Amino acid sequence: MQKLLNVVPEFTAWCGMQISVKKTYLVVIDNDKKRREQEPAPLLKINRETFQAMNLDDACRNLGYWGTGNGSIRATRQKIIAARDLNKCHPLTPELATELFKSKGMKVFRFSAALIVWSESELNDVKRMCIQAYKNAWHLPQSTASALFIFPKTHAGKESTVPMTVLTQELLLHAKRCMEHACNMRTCLKKSCW
Repeated sequence: MQKLLNVVPEFTAWCGMQISVKKTYLVVIDNDKKRREQEPAPLLKINRETFQAMNLDDACRNLGYWGTGNGSIRATRQKIIAARDLNKCHPLTPELATELFKSKGMKVFRFSAALIVWSESELNDVKRMCIQAYKNAWHLPQSTASALFIFPKTHAGKESTVPMTVLTQELLLHAKRCMEHACNMRTCLKKSCW
């Protein structure tokens, strides 16, 4: 790994880019607890500066996906809860509060949707949090029927974004991107689907 990092300064100099080592962390992804305790994180350097190693249980964001080195998605859930709670007792119009939740909460879910194996209970939990956020946006009690937010506009609903819709969209986009890659990727994907 260090040999690869030794080449990075040449590339960054060539393209005029800088790497901030203070903002860059080393995350060792390993579910084997025994091995993690026995083997410390490697000391990797770039431009003679050593990367800080993150604790395996600390959450970090990588390409929009929130998770930990041991594969926990707890951080994704916490970000959605925090976005939902932004809508409690807000001074915004309901439409603006709904957009705020979509940009904060659903964005976190969208980035992780195709990368995480979601159980049905986890998806239902996220759906419940989303509907709570939409009710908060409209200053409605939690006992209000949820159908208003799920039904399409053609059936007098709000047609709000829910996790299953996002998951379907992201999986289809992910499959499309895979199909655009080399022929062997297309072959593997076709074999796994049929």
